[in-house]
Amino acid sequence: MGRRREFDVDKALDAALCVFWRKGYEGASYADLTAAAGVERPALYSAFGNKEALFRKALDRYFETYMDFIPEALAQPTAYGVVRGMLFGALELHTRFPDQSGCLGINGALAVSDEAEPVRRALIAERAQGEAKLRARLEQARAEGDLPASSDPAALAAFVLAVSHGMAVQAKAGFNRDQLAAVAELALSAMPNGTPDQTGLKGKNVSD
Repeated sequence: MGRRREFDVDKALDAALCVFWRKGYEGASYADLTAAAGVERPALYSAFGNKEALFRKALDRYFETYMDFIPEALAQPTAYGVVRGMLFGALELHTRFPDQSGCLGINGALAVSDEAEPVRRALIAERAQGEAKLRARLEQARAEGDLPASSDPAALAAFVLAVSHGMAVQAKAGFNRDQLAAVAELALSAMPNGTPDQTGLKGKNVSD
């Protein structure tokens, strides 16, 4: 029989997640990860595999734990409500934890070495999936008459994600919640005119 692990795997994964969130993939050293998890490197990799595998598991945990605002936003009854939920949900997450500002998916691999290219591609794929879901929801809004027939759901989805990702970078650079909220409101002012907003969210923060 194999030796029983003497540490909490879930706690170790959460600790590694926080390190990756704060330092990015390549910025997180083996020493950082083992110190945060409270275990030696062999035990950590016995549980999770190598550093790339550990990062991928941490990324899955991140989406499961912190990105619940996305399905909630996509379920809003109007396109305006969807976009507002996406932007304000993102900025709340970007600024919620002072030691872990920004987004793990953006911080993780803005620039990496050739050896870490698979991680960068994995993050690009994750973001592409999110953009596809938003585009599909906006296409639905256009079909329902909630967005003008002349609107471009693909361009609008790309715009929303560009603003969201930019806010993540700004949060990492020290922008506070109020500054990012102003950016989100400005982006919302560019929304195509469809049917009147029915969400009751216009002019309010999602946390109100």
